Amino acid sequence: MSLDTVIAAQAGEKPGLKIPAHVAVIMDGNGRWATARGKLRTEGHVEGVKALRRLVDLAIRYGVKHLTVFSFSSENWRRPPDEVKFIFALLHRFVASDLATLIQNNVRVKIIGSRHELDDGLKRLIDDTQRKTAHNTGLELIVAFNYGGKSELLEATRRIAADVAAGRLQPEDITEQTVERALYTHGVPDPDLIIRTSGEQRTSNFLIWQGAYSELVFIEENWPDFSEETFVRALEEYSGRKRRFGGIDTRGP
Repeated sequence: MSLDTVIAAQAGEKPGLKIPAHVAVIMDGNGRWATARGKLRTEGHVEGVKALRRLVDLAIRYGVKHLTVFSFSSENWRRPPDEVKFIFALLHRFVASDLATLIQNNVRVKIIGSRHELDDGLKRLIDDTQRKTAHNTGLELIVAFNYGGKSELLEATRRIAADVAAGRLQPEDITEQTVERALYTHGVPDPDLIIRTSGEQRTSNFLIWQGAYSELVFIEENWPDFSEETFVRALEEYSGRKRRFGGIDTRGP
């Protein structure tokens, strides 16, 4: 019996359920969830934070080692200013109120994305959270905030170009590992599974480089309705996939 199966059995689930080492989630549908119920979009974001707490708990219980969540994209600045301000305040409250619980649960927090547009208070909170959880050895929670995959690759390219211009690196020596070291996610394995809620079937500028060979699972439920049953369905679908990474399966049909 594989390690994945052992972990699944310990989590109280059916034998044979494979647990990805790294799960990434595009948490989509807060606004649609609220609109369908005649509520304000901001109420959907509040419920989305509750769903995030459930997901972190599920990741811990099921033995996921790395969990990346797409909380605010670089394109989300196009939303109404009041909504953007509310989302920023919500992240601030989530991190501040949940920090003690994350530390107690041995969760290590890493927040990736551009910091140029963030206020000084939020920057200090991010630095403080990462510092206080840096030595935790359990789940690594990676929050993609003010993040865009194209922007990440652009920044990585600029850093590599600067090294070439300074003579620290020769163009012919640039490898995939060179690029990976320049990404926000340096040191984090690529996601095995990317889940997107709300029925949309695209990755929307999320982990463009890292997700090249990730398994994609699209869920109909809006993000606030994400539950353990939803999570298990995604794991079951992932467990039935054959991952070839561009090669062929030599084990037969």
